[in-house]
Amino acid sequence: MPTSVRVPGLVLTEHEFEVPLDHGRPEGERITVFAREVAEPGSGEERPFLVFLQGGPGHEAPRPAGGAAAWLGRALRDYRVLLLDQRGTGNSTPVGTLPGRTPAEHADYLAHFRADSIVRDAELIRQRLGVERWSVLGQSFGGFTSLAYLSQAPEGLREAYFTGGLPPVGRHPDEVYKATYATLLERNRRYYRRYPADRERVRKLHARLDAGELALPDGTPLTSGLFRQLGHVLGSSEGAETLHYLLERDPGSPAFAHDVAATLPFSARNPLYAVIHEACYADGHATRWSAERTRPAEYDDDVTLFTGEHVFPSVFTDLPGLAPLREAAELLAEREWPRLYDADALRSCEVPCAAAIYAEDAYVDRRFSEETAGLIPTMRPWITNEYEHNGLRVAGEHVLGRLIDLVRGRA
Repeated sequence: MPTSVRVPGLVLTEHEFEVPLDHGRPEGERITVFAREVAEPGSGEERPFLVFLQGGPGHEAPRPAGGAAAWLGRALRDYRVLLLDQRGTGNSTPVGTLPGRTPAEHADYLAHFRADSIVRDAELIRQRLGVERWSVLGQSFGGFTSLAYLSQAPEGLREAYFTGGLPPVGRHPDEVYKATYATLLERNRRYYRRYPADRERVRKLHARLDAGELALPDGTPLTSGLFRQLGHVLGSSEGAETLHYLLERDPGSPAFAHDVAATLPFSARNPLYAVIHEACYADGHATRWSAERTRPAEYDDDVTLFTGEHVFPSVFTDLPGLAPLREAAELLAEREWPRLYDADALRSCEVPCAAAIYAEDAYVDRRFSEETAGLIPTMRPWITNEYEHNGLRVAGEHVLGRLIDLVRGRA
């Protein structure tokens, strides 16, 4: 039974649902999916549902405190919000290391954690809650899941909002990573124009890394490959400053080691982020370590260049917490994945949609987002260079408010 609590300005109701691991085999293994319903006290508890689909893959939904600010506050004026811990995240059944399974069994298990399975979960939850139709808000990977929802089960949707997460349809992962590398190379150039002294700092750091002088707080050696992944922050509005202030620290200090560990994109805390990241772009393809294969030659020639949201096989050997997933990750990289999106279904979509497409998004390439927007007759795209990929977090009131206005014909 759901459990409700009241905090200042909010009613929070916790739900737990049992769902099949493989929706194609409903009689098979079961997992749980957790969701937290958030509403304003009083009439807010009767408003229609907006399901928030978090970015990632592999990240849990946000945890609301007293009151509601930014995008959540805007959402609660029109909706009650269901914060979904997508399968394998947060309070849902954890992925962990899955002891007792062979690498092949482990890979088969993890193959059920892409957007298509999340949509099937959401549909079961919608039906169990007795909701005829609801709206979805997808941030980043959550937008990928929303597009899969429009492809698989549009009859369950009232509206769909996308922020920095309108994915390519039918494109090969190699095309995606070539585009994001080009953006990251430009971000590197901008970074060093702003902080030119940091280039020499980074060069000296790599010399120490190659000599094995630096480690993470748990004693794990900090490799050059791991250190370069700190460039993933360059896709957010405050990313250049985050990186610069980290580089200001004494590399031999505990603070430096802790800051690096906290800033690395991939870790055992959210293993799905590493193990199925490339697979979330596999719309009918095998990935075969796409980011590794398409890495530009500039990275071989210039050690000071940072990578971005790119997963390399070395992360499963460099980080002991991810090592148990290494063989499964190799198998998943060779898997021929089924399609995630149905272009014909999208062309006949009747669900009102709006998307914030960030013109210089470092994670989801604008050109592909515009291409996808063109498939959907009900889509109202908003292309802006005012925000980076984290626009919903830093200006949620404005971003979500504009999307709602676009869907409802007020903008």
